[in-house]
Amino acid sequence: MKFLGIDLGWKSQPSGLCYLQFIDGKLQIQDLDRKESIADILTWIDTCVTPEEPAIIGVDAPTLIPNATGSRLPDKLTHKHFGKYHAGCYPANLGLPFAERTVKFGLELEARGFAHAPTIEPQKPGRYQIEVFPHPAIVNLFGLERILKYKKGRLSDRRLELIKLHHYITEILPSLQPPLCLDGSFLSEIPTTGAALKQVEDKLDSLICAYVAAYWWFWGEQRNLVLGDRTTGYIVIPSKS
Repeated sequence: MKFLGIDLGWKSQPSGLCYLQFIDGKLQIQDLDRKESIADILTWIDTCVTPEEPAIIGVDAPTLIPNATGSRLPDKLTHKHFGKYHAGCYPANLGLPFAERTVKFGLELEARGFAHAPTIEPQKPGRYQIEVFPHPAIVNLFGLERILKYKKGRLSDRRLELIKLHHYITEILPSLQPPLCLDGSFLSEIPTTGAALKQVEDKLDSLICAYVAAYWWFWGEQRNLVLGDRTTGYIVIPSKS
């Protein structure tokens, strides 16, 4: 089984991409990259997963947006469940500039056979896509009291938060089920310049997206929370174990 994580650029900015494969009971990193255009992202997906192979894709973007205005149900529920961790998400509606891009991306995945999976039979091979949200996933997977604030603020502060994220990934994800197998090819240091730091941020976010996809496939609703459904839009978030 293969697991792809896509930290989708909601506008025209680059997207982080991660490809994990479940081999001998462990998740092994096959690729960690960034691409700018949707066409390049889709080509990358087609390269990682052939048309008949089972895989699940975790996308950090609202690919289902039924509402013309306001917020989706899953957006509101992130604030209800994770607001105290500063992990509520931005509202999504069809009137916002990014909506056409993110919804179209979900449709492109459906055209490739990746069906939305707000419910799933654990460990059953198939071709699925889910919406994920790294901030609350990081809070729950790593038992944090608030999000890691590596998105905004001073460069030095963002870098320190990314160092924490890197540490949690390397120290905790290998101990969970399914375990993440890390080797020397994984990022060894966090850069000090803004552009390089943003690249690492996108890649680490995509790794979290891919891991959440694997966690959802492995455990299903036993150890995951689903905010919303296929009709309202939904977000899959690992539960505290």
